[in-house]
Amino acid sequence: MSLEPRIPPSGPRKQDLGALVIGGDHPGLAVARSLGRRNIPVCIIDDQHSISVYSRYATRVVRVENIRDPEKTVDAVMEVGRRFDLRDWVLFPTRDETVMAFSKQLDRLASFFRVTTPDWETTRFVWDKANTYKLAAELGIPAPRTWYIQSADQLKSLYPYLPLAIKPAIKENFFYATGDKAWRVDTPEQLRDLFLAASQKIKLEEILMQEIIPGDGDCQVSYCVFYRDGKAHSTLCAKRLRQHPREFGRAATYVETAELPEIEEDSLRFLKAINFYGIAEVEYKRDPRDGKFKLLDVNARAWGFHGLGLAAGVDFPYLLFADQLGYPTEPSRAKSGVGWLRILTDTPTAFKDMLEGHLNFGEYLQSISRAKTESVFSWDDPFPSFAEFLLLPYFLKKKVSTKSSDGRA
Repeated sequence: MSLEPRIPPSGPRKQDLGALVIGGDHPGLAVARSLGRRNIPVCIIDDQHSISVYSRYATRVVRVENIRDPEKTVDAVMEVGRRFDLRDWVLFPTRDETVMAFSKQLDRLASFFRVTTPDWETTRFVWDKANTYKLAAELGIPAPRTWYIQSADQLKSLYPYLPLAIKPAIKENFFYATGDKAWRVDTPEQLRDLFLAASQKIKLEEILMQEIIPGDGDCQVSYCVFYRDGKAHSTLCAKRLRQHPREFGRAATYVETAELPEIEEDSLRFLKAINFYGIAEVEYKRDPRDGKFKLLDVNARAWGFHGLGLAAGVDFPYLLFADQLGYPTEPSRAKSGVGWLRILTDTPTAFKDMLEGHLNFGEYLQSISRAKTESVFSWDDPFPSFAEFLLLPYFLKKKVSTKSSDGRA
């Protein structure tokens, strides 16, 4: 596996300005590496011990009390900014709840920082998936058929459409409560039981019933873009070839760039309609029944595998940072056939896929040979990867304890 080389500094720099990244897991680490390799200072804040502490490209890592609660997150960002004199630094959220918090307190944050998050009038269309799907329908963008059920009495009307997925309109609320992205429902009994279970976890208006598009992660694709002035500046398309779980993947484990012109036009129409600015990932799933790519989700932030961009020729964090500071950048388009791997989760995922007959060993080895970057390991910054393996019991314990303390076990 060949991994990304160090990139020398280029162009003019204001040495006192940098980036404040919220979240120190592998997406935040990838932002730090993108900018740190260009000698741009990076401060990371997190509410737990993160792997970014061990990165040579993180100038400072600050532990704060909470970056889930919107008010506490913004309070922490403002306090850290003032404490370390980070005025005019560029903000990089790595979680959807942070995007929402920044969007709703844009004026407060913009008085001190350079904010890359759009205002709430834009963000509401990606935060709440009910808004996402309703806008997609207005724009004529294909999406899975979705029903909005307000009481158990309405469930009988859905029996002819089983199997279905129960999924949240606001994914963070459901995910933090259950650890799942969605629930599959095959029978009327399951439909009633799981609907009632979901209603105990999230608000009724956040429960979506959605048709299940056949196929697993290998049918899922993404359009990734730095979008400004009503058009795409730089782009990357990718296939999510492995994920866990297979059907409703919480996260990708192996992703590979590809040419997917079929999803570009719809993605750009959606982003233009909401007056978007920044970096985004627009997710689709190809429906084998009609061959159409159906819109699943829009991430208005640094997504999990955005580090693939640098290996494929599109450095998303730097493009956004440079735009905020007025540095000139050339438009770019990702090369095809470049892989991104998260070895910690891909190894068990691939092994399970091989046992179940979804993947053969030769295909697995070929994918590994195409992986040009790993989510955490890098030759010029190896310590976060070593730390992640050593601290794995801590991270698992922290995840379980957080759920329990929130009443979400």
